[in-house]
Amino acid sequence: MILYRIARAVLGPLLRLVWRLEVVGAENVPTGPAIVVANHDSLSDPFFLGAAIERPLHFLAKRELWSNPVAGRLLDRLGGIPVERRRGDLTAVAALASALERGDAVAIFPQGTVLGDVDRPWQRGAARLALTTGAPLLPVAIVGAAHVLRPGTRIPRLARVRIVIGPPIDVERADPTIPATRELTGRVRDAVRAMSIS
Repeated sequence: MILYRIARAVLGPLLRLVWRLEVVGAENVPTGPAIVVANHDSLSDPFFLGAAIERPLHFLAKRELWSNPVAGRLLDRLGGIPVERRRGDLTAVAALASALERGDAVAIFPQGTVLGDVDRPWQRGAARLALTTGAPLLPVAIVGAAHVLRPGTRIPRLARVRIVIGPPIDVERADPTIPATRELTGRVRDAVRAMSIS
C-alpha cells in the first residue's frame, strides 16, 4: 500500500491544518489485525479517519465507485475493498478476512451511508467479521465532519474535526449468530456514541 502511505503523507498534514484535526486516543490503535469501526456522517469521513490513524487502512466501499476504470484502479492501489451493499457480499467478506489474517487493519462504517436520519441503524457486518476472525473492534468517533461535506455539497466547508479512538474491544472467535452479532454491534455503537459526546 505504497500509494496509501504517499497519499497520507501528502493529505494528512493538510487535513490537520485546514480543519484543525484533533486526534485523541491514538495510543489505542493495536499493531496487529484490527477492525476500525466509526460513525459515518460525512463524505469526508474516510479522509479524516485515514489522516488520524497512523497505520494503513483497507476501506470497505460501495462497488459503484469501481464503475469508473480509473477510479477503480486508484481504489485498488489504495487498498480499497469493493462491496455490494445489502447483499451479504461474500467476496468482500473474504477480502476483509484475508487482510486481517495478514495482520492488517480494515475500516468499516456500519451505517453504510451518510444519507437519511442521523440515528441510522448500524449493520452487523463488522461484528460478524470480528467473531469469525477473532480480530478486535476499534471504536472511533468522528466529530464535526458532518459540517465539512454532505451529499449535494460540492465544496468542503471549514469546521473543526475531532477523532476520538477508544480502547479496542477484544473478541474471541465464535459462531456469528444473530444474537451475538447484535450484542457486539450494540457494544461498539454505544462506545462510539459515548465518545461522540464526551
